[in-house]
Amino acid sequence: MAGRIPQQFIDDLVARTDIVELIENYLPLRKAGKEFQALCPFHGEKTPSFTVSREKQFYHCFGCGVHGTAIGFLMAYRNLEFLEAVEELADLAGVQIPRDVSSKNAVNSKQTFEMLGRAEAFYKRQLRTATSKDKAINYLKNRGISGETAKIFGIGYAPEGWRNLIDDLAKNGETEESLEKGGLVIKKQSSGYYDRFRDRIIFPIHDKRGRVLGFGGRVLDQSEPKYLNSPETEVFHKGTELYGLKQAISSGQLESLIVVEGYMDVISLYQFGIKNSVATLGTAVTSAHIDKLFRHSPKIIFCFDGDKAGQRAAWKGLELSLPKIQGDRQVEFCFLPDGHDPDSAVRKFGSDRFFAASQVYGLIDYLIDSLKQNLDLSSGEGRANLLRTIKPFMAKISDTALKAVAARAISDITKFDENIVRQEIGLIATANQQKRVNTIKSYTSRSLQEQAIGLMLAWPSLASHVSEAEIVFIRDNLPDCDILFEVWKKCASENLTTGSLIERFRGVPTEQTLLQIAAVNNHLAEEQASIELKDVFKKLESKGVEQQILSIKNLPLNDLTQEQKQLLRGYKK
Repeated sequence: MAGRIPQQFIDDLVARTDIVELIENYLPLRKAGKEFQALCPFHGEKTPSFTVSREKQFYHCFGCGVHGTAIGFLMAYRNLEFLEAVEELADLAGVQIPRDVSSKNAVNSKQTFEMLGRAEAFYKRQLRTATSKDKAINYLKNRGISGETAKIFGIGYAPEGWRNLIDDLAKNGETEESLEKGGLVIKKQSSGYYDRFRDRIIFPIHDKRGRVLGFGGRVLDQSEPKYLNSPETEVFHKGTELYGLKQAISSGQLESLIVVEGYMDVISLYQFGIKNSVATLGTAVTSAHIDKLFRHSPKIIFCFDGDKAGQRAAWKGLELSLPKIQGDRQVEFCFLPDGHDPDSAVRKFGSDRFFAASQVYGLIDYLIDSLKQNLDLSSGEGRANLLRTIKPFMAKISDTALKAVAARAISDITKFDENIVRQEIGLIATANQQKRVNTIKSYTSRSLQEQAIGLMLAWPSLASHVSEAEIVFIRDNLPDCDILFEVWKKCASENLTTGSLIERFRGVPTEQTLLQIAAVNNHLAEEQASIELKDVFKKLESKGVEQQILSIKNLPLNDLTQEQKQLLRGYKK
């Protein structure tokens, strides 16, 4: 279907969806005051801590920290992609999904997928031709790839020459312009086009439904670049896709998903019986990758070389994983023996000894081991430094069970009393205490900006009580108020619920920040929340004036405007 789904449709869909009725299709909810409760489906518990608010169109679990909108619930509970969740909600609401085709760059995705499928068929045919057997097939045989495995992954070959694919797909009416939009050809600087992939082994990149999104190509000799990937297109986004996910899902081996670096790593592991590996597509792991991995398996294993590049890739995975650990989710890190990648390691050690021959860490163990490298833990100062260094990482973790594991491990290595460690990393002894502390923290330890954002998330209509002049003054004079301004702008211009407001920020860097702020349970009635919001903005405005005064004081008196001089005279502090 062509074009993007209009944002207004998503807003209306979330607004018309009763999140309580939706979740009741999957969980038995019971009334608890204004909200509803159930045993959390994302972690084991005996006392209900999973709450659903019809008023806010939002759910939150105090036990494991999961939270989100109706769309987010379907994505998490049903392992759906965003578009799949929107389609399901639209079906439940009995409405058709419109598509915004106003952009001149909008393409018909159905036609693009069909074109990419024909390109895949062309590359597979070329692998079977006589001219390729001496090169491509022999290369695969030398790498130990069987014909059956090559068929499962749809491996093909792009022959030498500049217009082989162009001429073949032209028979089906494909234009050079459409091939360029699909990432298959490159436009010359002068005029005309040429095939992007030439004399390369071709690895089709599929989505989980089996549709071709793009391709990766590997040279048969030592020329550069060794690997060449399709560019970003309307259907192919490297930061969200994973090579081999379709095959991993089809195998049924999803107790865990192993993240490796290359196409051949995935293919070799699969051939040796380890069929649950995937690879990022020439990019570092992203937050979207982590979300997709957790939608399909509760356990992620990052498997990299033990060199510096592998360590950097693993550390990136760790940082992105910390805020996403909740319920039964786990993350491990597997570092291979020196000189090995997954392809060579599985061939030398076999699938049975693949992990035994490697160094495997749990998430907390790897975090502590990495942070202690440059510290002298034989001294009290060194142990205290470790505790100080690890605190910012602990702040990213919402899962209390994981924090408890961390507290025990930190206590063991530093010899500090575990209760002191728990206090330092913000871990309260019991779940009930944690709930009370969370409520208190919503108005004390959070910054003024976070308090204002939290109140508007709970009651978006209150943004109309704040003038544009006020919010612009605060944004221009105080640091870190850009998110506050964006939230106010969306609330002030449209009639949104908490859920539809959160959806406006899906996929942007501030999404997780807003989800965490929204998850703090705000029990204030609208009238009291309005009073609180006015008070918070009054304090923010006062801070803005203080910042103005400080900046004016640093200017020569003769350079000041009359307005600035008047501001200085009126400042009492």
